[in-house]
Amino acid sequence: MKVNTLAFFFLVVSFVTAIDDKCLADGGEKCTAPPNTDHSKSKYNKASNKKWDRYLREIEQAVSHYQECTQEGCSCHESVINNDLSVWVKDGISREKLEAAKPRGTHYQIINHKLYREKDCMFPARCSGVEHFILEIIKKLPDMEFILNTRDWPQSPKFHDPLPVFSFSKVDSQSWDIMYPAWTFWEGGPAVWPIYPTGLGRWDEQREIIPKAAEKWPWEKKHNKGFFRGSRTSSERDPLVRLSRSEPSLVDAEYTKNQAWKSLEDTLGKEPAEEIRLEQHCDYKYLFNFRGVAASFRLKHLFLCDSVVFHVGEEWLEFFYPAMKPWVHYIPVKQDLSDVKELLEFAKENDDVVHEIAKRGRKFIWDHLRMEDVSCYWKKLLKNYAKLQKFKPTRNQDFLAL
Repeated sequence: MKVNTLAFFFLVVSFVTAIDDKCLADGGEKCTAPPNTDHSKSKYNKASNKKWDRYLREIEQAVSHYQECTQEGCSCHESVINNDLSVWVKDGISREKLEAAKPRGTHYQIINHKLYREKDCMFPARCSGVEHFILEIIKKLPDMEFILNTRDWPQSPKFHDPLPVFSFSKVDSQSWDIMYPAWTFWEGGPAVWPIYPTGLGRWDEQREIIPKAAEKWPWEKKHNKGFFRGSRTSSERDPLVRLSRSEPSLVDAEYTKNQAWKSLEDTLGKEPAEEIRLEQHCDYKYLFNFRGVAASFRLKHLFLCDSVVFHVGEEWLEFFYPAMKPWVHYIPVKQDLSDVKELLEFAKENDDVVHEIAKRGRKFIWDHLRMEDVSCYWKKLLKNYAKLQKFKPTRNQDFLAL
């Protein structure tokens, strides 16, 4: 009996040792967890098969490498200012360069803590939306002159010598333009306050309106499909609308009517869909953002729905985009939408994982795109820009005092 007990003991030890040796051979530490525990699986890899491993690894790696930025001094977005102004650091901004830039936008002056502007502004409401923020901080700004572009398209292409032009959006590899916070944070029609609810609405007000709507649609009650409403700014959006018509269980996407609408051909053969408010997007789990003529103004709003944002294309930027990371804050979609169906299926089969993306995206926008963050960016941008000017601004008596 004693011999049998001893033999049994050595048999157990040998079995346990074999398991531990296998763990070590696989590159891990000795197994200390119960046999059913799998250390090779991360919290992102809960799928019962290998179908979604690639996306789950993308998310895990993105989250593990992401470092949350601090609130101090709008530091989240400081690298954008440094990048945009870097071309001027060596030689500075001369009077000649500013004069060459004048046809590209509206000429502003800050003299003795007062703001002046040339009489004509191509889009007066857009100028007003910008002036709101500058006038808030005017007492803290040094003398300077700058050219502000209120067109949708950037004005200093990289196949020419750089010109000091402020634009709200650009493709970094294509334009020298210096990005500023868009007028849409305050006003700037025709799509922005004061014509809300048919327009976007002021950002400070939307930060109250959209979260209230989101409270009525917590994650578990949202429609489990993608959603998009917008005009046919470009044909890049067509594949999503077509997917909606062929597989309505995946996505609800339709074109609305815009000013350029002439016939059903402009809405892919169907009557234009009814326009809806941004807060009405909160009914759905997956919200799509496309660029417009340049970057889309809707992006920041979508995050406030507590839904996960499917962001199509990575080229067009506003000043706050670079601080947000794919798979950490949003799901990136290829420009041609070739992966959109697979991504929607992934989201539906990995609900907990994409819900975490939605929460991180919402938190970032809530914490780092406040009205005070916009003002902070303006102040830091203009102060750093003024240091690069190599001439003394002189008051133009023909300019309007604002």
